Amino acid sequence: MPPPFVIIGASLTGGTAAATLRQEGFDGDVILIGAEVQPPYERPPLSKQYLRGEAPFEKALVRPAGFYEHNRIETRFSTRATGVDPIERTVTLDTGAHVRYDKLLIATGVRNRRPPIPGLDLPGVFDLRTLSDADALRREMAAGRRAVVVGMGFIGCEVAASLRQKGVDVVSVDPSPAPLFRILGADVGRVLAAVHQDHGVHALFEDVVMRFEGGARVERVITASGRRLDCDFAVVGVGVEPVLDFLAGSGIDTANGILVDEYCRTTFEDVYAAGDVANHYHPVFHKQMRVEHWQNAMQQGAAAARSMLGKEQPYDAIHWFWSDQYDVNLQYAGFHDNWDQIVVRGRLEDRTFVAFYLNQGRIDAVVGINRAKDVRRAMPLIKSRDIVDPRQLADEAIDLRSLAPD
Repeated sequence: MPPPFVIIGASLTGGTAAATLRQEGFDGDVILIGAEVQPPYERPPLSKQYLRGEAPFEKALVRPAGFYEHNRIETRFSTRATGVDPIERTVTLDTGAHVRYDKLLIATGVRNRRPPIPGLDLPGVFDLRTLSDADALRREMAAGRRAVVVGMGFIGCEVAASLRQKGVDVVSVDPSPAPLFRILGADVGRVLAAVHQDHGVHALFEDVVMRFEGGARVERVITASGRRLDCDFAVVGVGVEPVLDFLAGSGIDTANGILVDEYCRTTFEDVYAAGDVANHYHPVFHKQMRVEHWQNAMQQGAAAARSMLGKEQPYDAIHWFWSDQYDVNLQYAGFHDNWDQIVVRGRLEDRTFVAFYLNQGRIDAVVGINRAKDVRRAMPLIKSRDIVDPRQLADEAIDLRSLAPD
């Protein structure tokens, strides 16, 4: 019998890949290794429905709990990989065991950044990544309590919204001029800032947290501008970093993640990577990119599994994700880290619009506020890489579908 296919990371990506192997007819041994005690689950509910107590954890599972045993997928949960040897084709585990593999998929995802802020380890200072993080935060959420949310990226915004919906008083601190400033820009970001303000979040922009203070637990947050923010608890969401430590000395190429081609392949034969940890080559944009989206985790996990089976196709999906905050649905499609023009269809002040982020006349990305249909219709325009007329993009009388290539 050949060695098993091994998947490191019992995540949405890893769980989907394991399921795809079976769906595609693979009958060999599969081992799924995960650091958490739970089977693979989706993380978006942790900052929204699950955090607010509106949905049980079981609804977040990638597959029902019995799926893996029923499909002969060996699971090793509460277990971390500590090393990979792609020459000997072995994975070393924190249990001391060495697991040989025929093919290997790395889907370890990301972890929260822990900035060197004094007092960060005080009880009552939380971050949010895992189910246990969400459970700990849920125990703090009660109407009338005071929270400081550090960082107004997607997690910070969603947590602030969930806290306000449970009646918690929220002050947020972010060094940028607006929420999601790096992605949305100032004008679109200010729309989201106004939404949070209308729902009672007191946002402090262009300021940073210098330290957390308290005795037995956090009692206040001190900012660079000298503000003293009394609180009952705090939530820190200041970005993530790919989990790569265990690859030290392996020779697997890394740069802001694990470098892979459009087939999820590393430079080592039979070693693949997918999901948040993968810095993958995108054949539509003709460049490497690492994204941290639910849709990418799921679809790239499936694509990697098919590549492992010799059924590779270029992974060229246009990335897409959503964020629900109060009654606002924000959707994003594409990939951009800069732009030379923003074109808005609709009115920012009405909070129902689509913003197109262009470079040299081509749409790299689109953001919609309460305009999900237009985001979907814009995705073929992104994929085509055609130059578009900004006036047509802005004209609501023109159906976006009519601008897509035949």
